[in-house]
Amino acid sequence: MRFILIITTLHRTSELQRFLRSAKDQTYQNFEIIIVDQNDDDRVARLLDEFSCLTIRHVRSARRGASSGRNIGLNCPWGADIVAFPDDDCWYPPDLLARVAKFFRTHPEWQGLTGRSVTGEGLPSNGRWHYVSGRVTLANAWNRATCFSMFFRSPVAKAISFDETLGCGANTPWGGGEDMDFLLQAIRRGSRVFFDPTLTVCHPEWSTSGETCSIREKAYSYARGMGRVLRKHRYSVHLVAYQVIRPMGGALLSFAKGNAWGARYHWTVLKGRVQGWVAPISPEEQTPPMDAATTRTSASSSMSSAQSPPRAADAAEMPTSRAGGIL
Repeated sequence: MRFILIITTLHRTSELQRFLRSAKDQTYQNFEIIIVDQNDDDRVARLLDEFSCLTIRHVRSARRGASSGRNIGLNCPWGADIVAFPDDDCWYPPDLLARVAKFFRTHPEWQGLTGRSVTGEGLPSNGRWHYVSGRVTLANAWNRATCFSMFFRSPVAKAISFDETLGCGANTPWGGGEDMDFLLQAIRRGSRVFFDPTLTVCHPEWSTSGETCSIREKAYSYARGMGRVLRKHRYSVHLVAYQVIRPMGGALLSFAKGNAWGARYHWTVLKGRVQGWVAPISPEEQTPPMDAATTRTSASSSMSSAQSPPRAADAAEMPTSRAGGIL
């Protein structure tokens, strides 16, 4: 079972080197890396001399943006069974690809697999995560995936693309959400995606790197992207309200504790999500409405699955171990 790992990189050298070293240390080595290099200099070319033992395709691109780069990688000719989209500042635990390969070999009924993001110290990063394994749905996807923790069978990934109006470098107000949009497209097409909380990818927690205006600006851009995706996929009003109430609660709690910066941060996230949701969008850009019954079931699952095990009907089809992870 062969992997294709598609990385878009810009302005990062030591971080990309760290990822490539983690790829070199994988216990499972049947993979190829496509690096879509959006730099104006030769930093990536110089770096690759260290990794001649890896199969790496270096693709230069003048087009900027994470979504654009991933689509370039998807459109390159390649033959692989599993597709992944690592960030240039993430890194893989040594047994990650071995575990993912084993999952897809032993569970042909699943077309995708997701895991959690953690720091190098093993702490949760880049979002609020569920801790019970199970199927990824339209409602719980926001707590069960991020771009660099998603793996798809190649026919699924080749059938869709990243929305180039979303994500870092897109030159639009929507600075995030492109990964969730990609995942939601796959789910809407009928792909069965499994979430395993014991499957982790390492990534720094950017939101705690300092109380700076740039952090709030980044959070604002990401939040607007999230709101845009919620609107694009026609999420119900009560699910959107849930995503708005959370940062509102965070802002009020921070204010009560005297944490002015935290209150401003959460208010910025709230404002961004609302702005992304209410911004005009053409009917052609939107997906079909979510089925009402599916929405109710998914919403209930989303709000309870962090504490409760899957329902018996769902558990019967989920490949879990005693630890809750993949077999």
